[in-house]
Amino acid sequence: MPYIGNPIYQSAFVTDSFSGTGSQTAYTMSVAPAGTTNVLIAVSGVLQDPSTYGVVGNTLNFTTAPPSGTANISVRYLGIPVTGVTTTAYRTKTEFTATAGQTTFTPPSYTVGYIDVFRNGVLLGSADYTASNGTTVVLTTGATSGDLITTESFYVSSVLNAIPNTAGSVGSANIAGGAVGSAQLGNLTTLPVSGGYTATLPAATGTVMVSGNMPAFLVWKSSSIGNTTTTSGVSTKVTYDTKTFDTNNNFASSRFTPTVAGYYVFTSSIGWNSMGAYPLDMYIAKNGSIAYPDIRYYNPATSAVIMQGTYMYYMNGTTDYVETYAYQGTGSNQDVIYGQDRTWFMGYMVRAA
Repeated sequence: MPYIGNPIYQSAFVTDSFSGTGSQTAYTMSVAPAGTTNVLIAVSGVLQDPSTYGVVGNTLNFTTAPPSGTANISVRYLGIPVTGVTTTAYRTKTEFTATAGQTTFTPPSYTVGYIDVFRNGVLLGSADYTASNGTTVVLTTGATSGDLITTESFYVSSVLNAIPNTAGSVGSANIAGGAVGSAQLGNLTTLPVSGGYTATLPAATGTVMVSGNMPAFLVWKSSSIGNTTTTSGVSTKVTYDTKTFDTNNNFASSRFTPTVAGYYVFTSSIGWNSMGAYPLDMYIAKNGSIAYPDIRYYNPATSAVIMQGTYMYYMNGTTDYVETYAYQGTGSNQDVIYGQDRTWFMGYMVRAA
C-alpha cells in the first residue's frame, strides 16, 4: 500500500515477565505505563482483572501475591505514554455476566479486527465468536449462566491529509490568507526561488509586503461632475469622482495619501478637446512639488489631445500625498474633459520602506 514518509515497520508489544514467589506483591517494570488499563497482566496463563493490581510509575503492585513459578507473570504494554500530548485510551474493556445460552453481547463500538474476547479469563479464538459489525460480539456456542465474558477493543488512529516530505508539496493553497507576516518572517531577508536564485525581501525592521497591505488605487472623472475648467497660464488641480478600486481607502477627491511607507508608481491621463498645438502640461505632484512626466498624444483630425505620464515617489506612509495638475496656455479658459478613457489617475506600491 502507498504511504507517506518513512517505510512502515512492524514491532511486537513490549513485554516483561516475572517469577512469582508466593509472597512478593511488588514488581519493577521496564516501562511506566499510563495506567492499569494500558497493560495486560496474565498469571499462570490467566488474564487478570485490573482490579487485582495497580500501577504507580513503573511499579506493579498486586493486591494478592501471585503463586510461585518461573516466569509465570506476564506483562504486556499496550502503549507507552509520551509527554506533552493529550492521552487517549489504548483499549476499552467491557465485562458481561452471561445468562444461560446467551450468545450476543454488545460492547461499546469497536473497529473490526481490533477486539479480543475472553470467556472466564481464557482468550477465545477467531472461530469461537463473530465480531464483524463494530457493535456486537456473537459467540459460536452459547455461554453458561454466570460465565464472565470480557471484550477488549483497541484504539486505532490514522493521519489524514498529511503533507508529504517532498519538494514542492506546499503551495499557496495550503497557506491561509494573512497567515504569513512580519512575526513569521522575523529577520528573513531572502527567499529561495527557482533556478537556485534568491529574492531579496525588505528589511525586517520595515513594513513587510504581503497581500492586503500594499495600497493601490484607480480613479477617474465621470459625467457626474463634468469637466474641470482651467484658467490659461495657471496650474489647476484635477479632481476625480469615481473609484474603480481603492484598496486601503487612501484616496479622497483629488488626493492620494497612502498609510504604508514605501515606493509608489503613479500614472495619470488628462484629456482636452480642440486644443491643437497650444502649450499644454500635465503634472504629478508630491506635497505640491511638481514633476513633469507628460507625453502628448495629438489627433490632427479633431485637435483633441490626450496627455499621459508616469512617475515614482517615495511616500512616508503618514503625511506625504500625491495630486495631479493640468496646465494650458491658450489665452482663455479650457476644459479638462471627463471620461474613463480620457482623464484618470492610478498608483500602487512597488516596494515597502
